[in-house]
Amino acid sequence: MAKKPEKTNYKVVAENRRARYDYAIEDDIECGIVLMGSEVKSLRVGQSNIAESYASVEDGELWLTNAYIARYEPAKTWGHNEERRRRKLLVKNKELVRMWNATQREGMTIVPLVLYFNDRGKVKIKVAIAKGKKLHDKRASEAQRDWGRQKQRLLRDHS
Repeated sequence: MAKKPEKTNYKVVAENRRARYDYAIEDDIECGIVLMGSEVKSLRVGQSNIAESYASVEDGELWLTNAYIARYEPAKTWGHNEERRRRKLLVKNKELVRMWNATQREGMTIVPLVLYFNDRGKVKIKVAIAKGKKLHDKRASEAQRDWGRQKQRLLRDHS
């Protein structure tokens, strides 16, 4: 039976494309994020980057660190001043405990995958519990991806 297509009724603001290459993704969770008004306006313009950021559980809360959201120039006086400040992520307590337990294991980390506006206009971030890949794992996944491309070409050309 064919797989149902996922509902992608959202606008992607920033995506961490290297995360799937550098990490083996085990589980992903959608989180809310606490932002200032000028940060939301800056995201609507599309001025952000989450490629170098990470999330961590500290003092019973989930925090996003080193995510870049540019200053919104029309809001000079009342806008946000720090572009790379820590931002609180909103998750249920059960998910927070599961993330904390996962990061206590060796090699596990929490990486952001995509920052987006959902269909209701709220800013959401998808974070994943992931394990860092070693060099030989990266080579194997790259070889598998190349073989998949070749297989598709062969099927397309011979059918």
